[in-house]
Amino acid sequence: MITGTTRVVGIIADPVAQVRTPQVMNAYFADHGVDAAVVPMHLPSEGLSSFLAAIRQLHNLAGLVVTVPHKTKVIDLCDEVYEQARLVGAANAIRRTQDGRLVCDMFDGQGFLGGLLANGIDPRGQRVLLLGAGGAASAIAFALASHGASALTIANRTQEKARVLAARVAAAFPACRATVGPANPAGFDMVVNATSLGLKPHDPLPLDPNLLEPSITVAEVIMKPERTALIEAAASKGCRVHLGRHMLDAQVRLLAEFLGVAPEGAHSVRN
Repeated sequence: MITGTTRVVGIIADPVAQVRTPQVMNAYFADHGVDAAVVPMHLPSEGLSSFLAAIRQLHNLAGLVVTVPHKTKVIDLCDEVYEQARLVGAANAIRRTQDGRLVCDMFDGQGFLGGLLANGIDPRGQRVLLLGAGGAASAIAFALASHGASALTIANRTQEKARVLAARVAAAFPACRATVGPANPAGFDMVVNATSLGLKPHDPLPLDPNLLEPSITVAEVIMKPERTALIEAAASKGCRVHLGRHMLDAQVRLLAEFLGVAPEGAHSVRN
């Protein structure tokens, strides 16, 4: 039940109808007796700066979960950027401190890797084709490289973004061979779709499914629809598939702790 003492968490996105965070985090709060609630907020890019300025005055706002297309843009609008967000160049959570400062960090990489491992998929030593070079893709790239993926090829519509990301990953984790290449899954152990293709019913597929082999694991970051056209196509080819919802499931506790709305007794970051 929402009351005058409820701590509010917003999730900002454009569009916002596809987000799954309110369902998952509100269930988490209910299960653990936390007086907090997540509310979806449809925020176009042109309103981001003024919105973040306004929330500094909202004393019952714990913070925000940040998703497409705002993850890279919020970095320059926060007062403090934590280590993982600095490394990735994007953030998916902003905490409002008691004095109105905004602090951000990134948990998508940890969430994606945690979701894989929880479902018996270990990317250590694997060759990964990563589709996309935006905020979530960057976080996933660093997480996979840090965990021991042997090779990471980044395919992105804007090749320069892919080259920059590959160079940053290679510098941070030289044991992982990070390169730029086409969206061709041949020769890979895993394909990760970290683009927004699949959110809308008529989106094109991010790769040619006829090139998929049954030995390839195909993973999504899109949460709604739960089974995207890519997931369905991969499953029809005999591939193991991994759904986007697992990334959020694995980071709910981390987000709650960072935002200061974790269950009593859990570790949380103090203002």
